[in-house]
Amino acid sequence: MGRRIDYHHDPDAPAANSVRPSAGAFITRDDTVLLICRTDNGNWSMPGGAHDPGESLSRTAVREAQEETGVDVELTGIVGIFTDPDHVIHYTSNDEVRQEFTIIYRANPIGGQPTTSDESSRVEWVPIDKIPSLKMDPSQRKRIEWALSSSEPYIDPATR
Repeated sequence: MGRRIDYHHDPDAPAANSVRPSAGAFITRDDTVLLICRTDNGNWSMPGGAHDPGESLSRTAVREAQEETGVDVELTGIVGIFTDPDHVIHYTSNDEVRQEFTIIYRANPIGGQPTTSDESSRVEWVPIDKIPSLKMDPSQRKRIEWALSSSEPYIDPATR
């Protein structure tokens, strides 16, 4: 399995060679958020992944949540649209360098049980006050902080 390396506003980052829409789910229950520990980089994150042909982006979020966590969800809104051109993700398995393009949905659990997958070494309902102590990529932290602090959808600044 290849690794995932995120670069944020790094002048030495490789140039993007693709843009692929992806979707993620901010899943809450009581005062907890469902998070995974990724197998490709050891960081904690919300479940999510790349959009597949033939499905809606909202279906991508539901599918990825189920595949990575074992939990079935219903979408309830949008956290935001994250498309920072200065955030690129290098997938070492195929040398793809993808520009960030992610829509994060708000979601509620409706079934299933937290279960690991090939992409998640841990799946946990994390208390909100414990999230700051987790090892996490800056893009995930930004998304979670926005979801916790604002009811308005995040929209990237139109600076570029």
